[in-house]
Amino acid sequence: MDNGDWGHRMTTPVTLNVGGHLYTTSLSTLQRYPDSMLGAMFRGDFPTARDAQGNYFIDRDGTLFRYILNFLRTSELTLPVDFTETDLLRKEADFYQIEPLIQCLNDPKPLYPPDIFEQVVELSSTRKLSKYSNPVAVIITQLTITTKVHALLEGISNNFTKWNKHMMDTRDCQVSFTFGPCDYHQEVSLRVHLMDYIMKQGFTIRNTRVHHMSERANENTVEHHWTFCRPAHKVED
Repeated sequence: MDNGDWGHRMTTPVTLNVGGHLYTTSLSTLQRYPDSMLGAMFRGDFPTARDAQGNYFIDRDGTLFRYILNFLRTSELTLPVDFTETDLLRKEADFYQIEPLIQCLNDPKPLYPPDIFEQVVELSSTRKLSKYSNPVAVIITQLTITTKVHALLEGISNNFTKWNKHMMDTRDCQVSFTFGPCDYHQEVSLRVHLMDYIMKQGFTIRNTRVHHMSERANENTVEHHWTFCRPAHKVED
């Protein structure tokens, strides 16, 4: 193969099906790191799989592969500020054996400059569910907001006056507002309005989680948690 044929082959588009997501790139990009799994794969060191359309198939996380591919293109790791799947991306980088990317993920740059810190708001919904009703009935619900951002709590207190609530100081100078008890429909309406109010103050959702507990023979407790964050400037003492 002469140099012209080789150069054409290296720039010819290659389409990959990664977990159902299609990506098109060049062979030279995929072989940027020859010692990686992709470098070996497209060097012909081990067999490749194809989907029904003839695209190369890799049975991995298709959504996260965009960050893998962008790193191959630029040799720089660029993630959204609200990115929450670093552990999963680290596993993907380990699978593809891209050593420079693994190093970037193990020694990440600070999320914010030194004069910026992150303010956090926790919103939780607690629902007690009857085990024996069909369909399952919500017996009681309540919502709790916990944060150190007192201006946000003051705004919530002034804007949600019709709701039954009480305030409680917690550890680490945090304060909690608990709304309720209320019925299911009231809780959904209140939660939607609270989340909208919090995000209008510049917060974005960082992560969500669900926790199931069984406290009594006839009821279950389900807790939903949302974490909101926003950057803020540090104030000099």
